[in-house]
Amino acid sequence: MPASTSSPLTLERMREDIAHVLHEDPADIRDDDNLMDLGLDSMRIMRLASRWRADGATLDFADLAAEATLAHWWTVASRGMGSTA
Repeated sequence: MPASTSSPLTLERMREDIAHVLHEDPADIRDDDNLMDLGLDSMRIMRLASRWRADGATLDFADLAAEATLAHWWTVASRGMGSTA
């Protein structure tokens, strides 16, 4: 996973982080793709959640496992940050 940056968590940054752990191009990760079907496993989800929490998002594994799509994850993360971006 790329080194942590000081940039805020955004939908596109989440897409890039997910693509990085899946060894995919971010353009290939659609908002409604089932990320588990694309190869994301529970260990990678926990690692991503930890990284995003360090960047200010309030989310946990259960939030992400409930619906493994980028759209859902962004809804949860942005709500936890008090953002609607």
